[in-house]
Amino acid sequence: MSLPHVARRSLSVSSRRVLCTADRSCNVTCLDQRLPVPLAASSSTSILLSLIRDKLAPIVTCRPFLMQLAASTVKTTAADILIQTVAEKKSFEEIDWRRTSIFTGFGFVYLGGFQWWLLINKYKQWFPSMKRFSALPFKEKLRCKEGLIDGMKMVLFDITVHSPMIYFPTYYSLKEFVGGHKWNPADWIKDGLAKYSANASEDLTAMVLVTVPSDCIQVMMPLQTRMLFRHFVSFFWTAYVSFSRGALEDDEEEDGKAPTCSSGLHPGGILTGQTVVNT
Repeated sequence: MSLPHVARRSLSVSSRRVLCTADRSCNVTCLDQRLPVPLAASSSTSILLSLIRDKLAPIVTCRPFLMQLAASTVKTTAADILIQTVAEKKSFEEIDWRRTSIFTGFGFVYLGGFQWWLLINKYKQWFPSMKRFSALPFKEKLRCKEGLIDGMKMVLFDITVHSPMIYFPTYYSLKEFVGGHKWNPADWIKDGLAKYSANASEDLTAMVLVTVPSDCIQVMMPLQTRMLFRHFVSFFWTAYVSFSRGALEDDEEEDGKAPTCSSGLHPGGILTGQTVVNT
């Protein structure tokens, strides 16, 4: 075989290799061009999950109180603003910031502070199996009789003592403190309890429907995430309370009309917390 013939054959083989490589590159490039969105979405999801795992998870584990305190304050404020702007059709300039301050203060002091002390710290003393039970795998929890019994006790305590005797009286008294026209703390409590009494049947029924299923899930969760889950559920509960009980009362002398009591929405009237002013 002559030398020029060998050179031409080598060149031909090399050319085919280059073309083959270029073709494979083209295929890969075309593949990348056909699937840019899923690849980008997958990348964004991975980054978000990594951020949660590397940044957020350690805070939840190491600083659970501060994490749930911030979550409680933000979600309670956001729920009231959402109801005012979406359900009540107010513009941002029309938002009742005094009313929002009730929910902000209530979310920070009571839901984030007091509830942590009661439902975590005191529960550990009253229900000794809680901490050990919360650390068990789910299948082991289903076989832990002591932990399940204590969990049932926690749910019963929440719906028979905590919510009706502490949560609602505190909320209504705080509402009188911020939105009322009296300066005597005894009047805040007295007027708040009177309004709670008028709404008790409706409020407690709604509370039981929400609290029982959510508490049954909550007692099966790890301790550091229990309050975060409670605040997640509480966002929707707060929206209900804001919509049905949140608005502050107008002065009774406004327009020369006296308000009449009602516990719910009234056709032909404007709901203002506990009263309906006929229009």
